[in-house]
Amino acid sequence: MTETYTATLDRIVDGQTAVLLLEEGGETVEQFDVDVTKLPPEGQHEGAVLEIVVEASELCEAEYLSEVTQSRKESAQERLDRLSTKLSERD
Repeated sequence: MTETYTATLDRIVDGQTAVLLLEEGGETVEQFDVDVTKLPPEGQHEGAVLEIVVEASELCEAEYLSEVTQSRKESAQERLDRLSTKLSERD
């Protein structure tokens, strides 16, 4: 099963293992450890926000989300949430 998460790099242990906090719906749901070299270079620092794809507990993809990208993603999610609420109210 393939899952996509927004993840924040919490810390780097021994300079090799990145500890990512996986988020769903704005809440931390899991901790995920990965070799820091599997992350994009610009996302290899504490506090970096990434979008990651995990399949069978293995990292498949990782994309660094700049502040601009994060803002656009949050804005799109807010619009989707509002639309979903409006549609629910019609039912």
